[in-house]
Amino acid sequence: MHPDWKNAETIPSVHYQCGYCGKNIATEKGYTCVIPPDDTWGVIALCHSCSNPTFFDKLNRQHPDVAFGSYVEHIPNKEISQLYDEARRCISVDANTASVLCCRKLLMNLAVSKGAEPGLPFEKYVEYLASKGFIPPDGVESVIHFRQKGSEGPHEIQVMTREDATDMLTFIEMLLRFIYEFPAKMKKKQETREEPIKRISLDQRLNSVDWDFDY
Repeated sequence: MHPDWKNAETIPSVHYQCGYCGKNIATEKGYTCVIPPDDTWGVIALCHSCSNPTFFDKLNRQHPDVAFGSYVEHIPNKEISQLYDEARRCISVDANTASVLCCRKLLMNLAVSKGAEPGLPFEKYVEYLASKGFIPPDGVESVIHFRQKGSEGPHEIQVMTREDATDMLTFIEMLLRFIYEFPAKMKKKQETREEPIKRISLDQRLNSVDWDFDY
């Protein structure tokens, strides 16, 4: 059952991708904020899929925006999955520094889950992932870049730009697909190909036939 927004109005149709459920929708239900006499200051659109409200300001900027990047399947570690989703959502609300810090934490957790010792500096975890082959050879330059970002240290509280955040999250998404998603999909395909064909004997086929003819 969807919640009932009281006194919702009919608004000009708004086409957008919902930042909550990710569905592409068009809605005419919501609220309009007007500065007298007739200047539209903003619109709240209600998603007909998840019922959550999305605010569009007078410059038509969406709040919350769609999470940056794409969903990655088959991540077995719940904390790594949650950190990835959080980093994506941070970028959608321009919390770029927070997104980079989530990515740093994610890389540390990823390295530990693959055998690195807990409590090491961030750059050591990046070096570990590279040395163990979890980072593709052509990703070495990215490793160097993010190791430098890591060595700046969270205690300096350097403000990160959207470019910093999107670059790092794009690298993280590639890494998660390389480590988790692609191997899981290949394993599933391999299991499907190796599944034995069930052969049915002639007696089984004859017994499965309904011989009760109606005339």
